[in-house]
Amino acid sequence: MGSEQRYALDTIGRRKRSAFYDQLDDNECDALESYWPLWARPEQMPPQTAWRLWLICAGRGFGKTRAGAEWVRHIACQHEDARIALVARSLGEARAVMVEGESGILACCKHDEEPHFEPSLRRLTWPSGAQATLYSAGEPESLRGPQHSHAWCDEIAKWDNAAGRAEAAWDNLQMGLRLGDHPQVVATTTPRAVPLMRRLVSDGSDPDLVVTRGTTYDNAAHLPVEFLGAMKRQYGESALGRQELEGELLTDIEGALWTRSLLEACRLPACLEDTARIVIGVDPPASAKGDACGIIVAALTAGGEGRVLHDASIEAPSPEAWARRVAVTAREWKADRVVAEANQGGDMVLSVLRAADITLPVKKVHASRGKVARAEPVAALYEAGRVAHVGMLPELEDQMCGMLTGGGYEGPGRSPDRADALVWALTELMLGERRVVPRVRGL
Repeated sequence: MGSEQRYALDTIGRRKRSAFYDQLDDNECDALESYWPLWARPEQMPPQTAWRLWLICAGRGFGKTRAGAEWVRHIACQHEDARIALVARSLGEARAVMVEGESGILACCKHDEEPHFEPSLRRLTWPSGAQATLYSAGEPESLRGPQHSHAWCDEIAKWDNAAGRAEAAWDNLQMGLRLGDHPQVVATTTPRAVPLMRRLVSDGSDPDLVVTRGTTYDNAAHLPVEFLGAMKRQYGESALGRQELEGELLTDIEGALWTRSLLEACRLPACLEDTARIVIGVDPPASAKGDACGIIVAALTAGGEGRVLHDASIEAPSPEAWARRVAVTAREWKADRVVAEANQGGDMVLSVLRAADITLPVKKVHASRGKVARAEPVAALYEAGRVAHVGMLPELEDQMCGMLTGGGYEGPGRSPDRADALVWALTELMLGERRVVPRVRGL
């Protein structure tokens, strides 16, 4: 029974379908509901050709997690000696998403085949005898030594690759896949052009690799109509939408000031250094007709390095709305200065910020050169390894990777508002006068 039988059930009409279900006892109903081949879309089922690595590279909401969990369930129920690795960005995500999530392993298993989960041991044990162990990709050495017959790796494009951790975790896992006659790995992820992803799909010539691609909209039957409409309106054909919804692996634009590989190399999981200054860079909207207000929080460490901490940008705001956002952000991050572009009415920008109860110094800056020309010295700081992004800043980074040498812009939106705010903040911190100013502190 599979997709053809499901199609038959869908097309026989509600009355006949109800009559069919009425003939089933409780056990048969449970068996029908949990029979994954009946409900899965073809692209959620394992490839029929021989494979060692099945990479599901698709947009959010595609059903990647369910496909991975159902594959693990099938392996555990069919192979009593299976030893399965469950690898996520962190142990918390492995438990919350892969094991206990709405589409995770526990939700997929029938009562009589549900595994016993021992959180303290990071282990699931099925009635068949199969076992699965949780691992964090942030601790690659934990995968050095253990042996496995199968593995499910979730959101590999999100694994932290600081100091090469993501690739080290992947390599250690591969070297431990030496149990059983046919070790296999399923990797589920929304694509991002990180080193591990580029390495896996670089030439497409690996005979053991099967790649399944898909979009958020492929699973439209199981997603709210309002959600799909909102995603299409907000992100449409933007770079972020192409990546997160369409499941497209975005590559670098020729001539871009920043590349995705450079930004990945400049990423940190947290800012652990003491900060000497924190400023808020602001690129106010030029009009009230849909332009965004770029609001970026950046810091200068005691060692003189830049850290981009947060993107608080707001889409299509009124002057009062973006000014309030700046004020709240300044308080939250205890900033010591706001740096705002004032080409579009300098006194107006200052008065709007003051009306929002901005009590710290506001520095008005005037753009005498184009956005890209202003950005080039800042891009050089990244090349020199003097700036790092703390965590993921996807919308900001999409704009940065769309700014081209020579003055062009091929990123999302009409203008790189977020990237321009970043440039103002880092210019103030690292390319202008360096002065320590008292920060805003709450009473």
